Amino acid sequence: QAQLVESGGGLVQPGGSLRLSCAASGFILDSYVIGWFRQAPGKEREGVSCISSSSKIRYYADSAKGRFTISRDNANNTVYLQMNSLRPEDTAVYYCAGTTLPYQSGRCRSTVGYEYWGQGTQVTVSS
Repeated sequence: QAQLVESGGGLVQPGGSLRLSCAASGFILDSYVIGWFRQAPGKEREGVSCISSSSKIRYYADSAKGRFTISRDNANNTVYLQMNSLRPEDTAVYYCAGTTLPYQSGRCRSTVGYEYWGQGTQVTVSS
């Protein structure tokens, strides 16, 4: 069965760091655009970061620029989201998703068109 599994969430203090992992089984991630999304209580799910299938294009939401880094490890069929300088407003459930649709930044801002979704991992930033 094709699936994505997120891991790496947890509780950190403001200014701390976490690295989230998105591991694929049943398909090869290097054929997919992978996006990271998050959903905080009372808010809509929003795009955080995106990486093209070739990894040559990377997108970051304004809230993530300069703090988050997306990367791909094809040997382990995994995409990572390194999150630094975390803020309380980063608190959310983080999801990864995959699509065979061509990369474009607009797709990274929307949940539409993704074929695979993980179950999410909780990130809590609190002092």
